[in-house]
Amino acid sequence: MKTVKVTGHPRLYRRGARYYHRAAIPQDIQASYPKAEETFSLKTSDYQEALRRVREAAAEVDRKFDHHRRWVAAQAQPLDALTNEQIEHLAALYHASLLEADEEIRTEGIFEEEPGEPGTDWERWDFDEYAEELEDSIGHTRHLYARGRMDTFFMDEAEDILSWNGVELALSPDSPSWRPLARALQAAYIRAGKDQQSRNEGEIVPTPTVDSLPSQATAPASEARQSLADDGQGPLLSAVAKEWIAEKSLSWAPKTTNDHRTTLDNFITVVGDKPLDAYAKADGRAFKSVLMKLPSNWTKQKPLQGLAIDKAAERADELGMAPMSGKNVNKLIGYAAAFWNWAAKHYDECPPNPLNGLKVAIKKRAREERDPFTLEELRAIFRAPVFTGCKSLHHWRQPGTLVPRDSGMFWVPLVSLFTGARMGEVLQLYVSDVQHEHGIDFIDINGDGDDKSLKTTSSWRQTPIHPELKRLGFLDHVEKMRQQGSQRLFPDMPMGNDGYYSSVYSKRFRALLDSLKIKHGQNAFHSLRHNFEDACRNSGVDKYVMDALQGHAEAGMSARYGSGYELETLNDSICRLEYRGLDLRHLHQSK
Repeated sequence: MKTVKVTGHPRLYRRGARYYHRAAIPQDIQASYPKAEETFSLKTSDYQEALRRVREAAAEVDRKFDHHRRWVAAQAQPLDALTNEQIEHLAALYHASLLEADEEIRTEGIFEEEPGEPGTDWERWDFDEYAEELEDSIGHTRHLYARGRMDTFFMDEAEDILSWNGVELALSPDSPSWRPLARALQAAYIRAGKDQQSRNEGEIVPTPTVDSLPSQATAPASEARQSLADDGQGPLLSAVAKEWIAEKSLSWAPKTTNDHRTTLDNFITVVGDKPLDAYAKADGRAFKSVLMKLPSNWTKQKPLQGLAIDKAAERADELGMAPMSGKNVNKLIGYAAAFWNWAAKHYDECPPNPLNGLKVAIKKRAREERDPFTLEELRAIFRAPVFTGCKSLHHWRQPGTLVPRDSGMFWVPLVSLFTGARMGEVLQLYVSDVQHEHGIDFIDINGDGDDKSLKTTSSWRQTPIHPELKRLGFLDHVEKMRQQGSQRLFPDMPMGNDGYYSSVYSKRFRALLDSLKIKHGQNAFHSLRHNFEDACRNSGVDKYVMDALQGHAEAGMSARYGSGYELETLNDSICRLEYRGLDLRHLHQSK
């Protein structure tokens, strides 16, 4: 499809019905800039809206060009070493950036968008997964830090932070400062992790403000300061919002930037563009009231097209259109609230957050937010091509003749289903963790290994191998990996850039559920642990034995005495466990 230059702005182009920003790279930085040109969609087919967006996009791209120039200049004169003060300051910047990212996640809400809703980000965690991955991450980093070990993740982070806007330092490749800097970032990561865990417990942990925190918002900042009212009132909301968007767009994905910008524009439409200090709780209530009348995807609803948000809400209410869910209302309130949290750190004139405490109360269920898979969903999973025959290891979602019995894609869900183990616990298993004592085959779940970590001390445990896993050929897989000299039980499951095997696999499992059209907001890999719990209850397994098998901490006096259940007791319970109605005979390995 041909791209056509459009009048009104030198960088405005159209391809089909959609408008684009397109800019050549300035000649002085062409040789080092990572792109041939800055071309991206403005995500609109409306000409007037495209004009507004291209002006803002052009300003942001020009700031990127200026940042790159400063970075290139720094590379021309690399430092031989960093001072202790510089290293401490960089660690403080890193710590603050981690907490800021965590705060943004919590402000938006850790949730799944409704199934089938456009723009669903399937890589988001739910709260349990987020907390679990955080604990795993901190445990792994503490393990390395205590032993003075370094992994590539923090060496890469050290290189990355030097290029941050406001830092822009170059360090000689053979500088002795690389390792102290990476170790300082490790320590900052651990401190930030502790702060995030405190936030998980509901404690208030402010995000620190550090001088020269990466930002390229100097131009919009000056605009905001220039828009002070003559009578001494604070800057207009619209000007401060531009500053916020310009800063955040450096790290946000385009969709995230657009979602937040649109929400702030809608907020201004509802309550007006006033000096920052003129907003109050009544404005927040007015915005919430409008949101609660709007249907989901209201801009695409034919009766509401072309209407401003407040008029669309009135019209939707008149027509009796079903309103969007409480979660979506909260999501949009969270987008706007994030701006006010940021403004409070940057402007003395900022009032208390007018949206604080206004989210819709959503009733929580007694069970954790993840459901177990239904029987039909389990049947669908274990009849997927990756279990019954796929095209290739790469095209594992397409039917074919290859049954990848040597792959973790085949074994990891099955092992979790019959052991109740967490995703990370299964993925990090070594061949030597599968053992045999007193006539019992079992898996020794432990944290012994540089690439291993466990959630808590109670997670260290021995889990007997279920007879069904043996019939499926699990012990044959173990022996094959042993004969090949593999340390890991599932060597084809790669580690992510963050140092965790689960970060890559979780996305693959999500893709599996999506391909089977059974993914919804309440299921994920963690659902298999709930299936295991239900199967234990339905099979008459004692609750305390079930907790021991899953690595749950014991409560009360029983936690103070003894060292747990004997292997024979655990094995009796595992052998009793069954999944009624789930027939896996089609996966049994033929001899």
